Amino acid sequence: MSKTYVLPDIHGRYDLMQMALESIEVGMPSGGTVVFLGDYIDRGPQSREVIQRLIDGPPDKWRWVTLKGNHEDMMVGTLGGPDESWWLGNGGTQTVASYGGNIPKEHLDWCEELQQWHDDGKRIYVHAAVDTKKPMTEQNPDVLLWMRYGEEETETQYPDRHIIHGHTPNRAGPELYAGRTNLDVGAVFTGRMCVAVFDDDKAGGPIEIREFRA
Repeated sequence: MSKTYVLPDIHGRYDLMQMALESIEVGMPSGGTVVFLGDYIDRGPQSREVIQRLIDGPPDKWRWVTLKGNHEDMMVGTLGGPDESWWLGNGGTQTVASYGGNIPKEHLDWCEELQQWHDDGKRIYVHAAVDTKKPMTEQNPDVLLWMRYGEEETETQYPDRHIIHGHTPNRAGPELYAGRTNLDVGAVFTGRMCVAVFDDDKAGGPIEIREFRA
């Protein structure tokens, strides 16, 4: 059985990311796919380490899919410009500190070029949300990176795909619905990261949720 593992919003918590990746790799020596849902930077203490680890790439037998989050979008869109204070006030200050004040162009370019969604034929992976009325090729980037589902949107479904997202923290735990899964449990604040495991041969939601604490 091949599996896909999904890591939500990391926000500079390199410790939790490493804990999850090491556990995944040891438990599945034959390899698999890891999808990262974006928001690698801001608020937490080790944004630089997180980005560098992702740039370095996966070990043999593994495939990584790295998606863009709204915090990467904020950074590359405002750094050095008139709106930079908006990003800095939303956790960017901690990111700049992790780089010692100078974010290298290589890291900025990597963040800018991240893809906004991934479709594996059974599921759609995205940072924030999906407009279920539009095909994926016509999605508004503001929806993919910024939109939050309302509390009443528990029945949201996309045709023939289960949606996996983060962006909207729920400290009580992952939100598991028929049509979508929200994995963000606010790792930067709670010290907890929930990783979803999917059977690549089966459609629908996760077959397992793994929790890591630091």
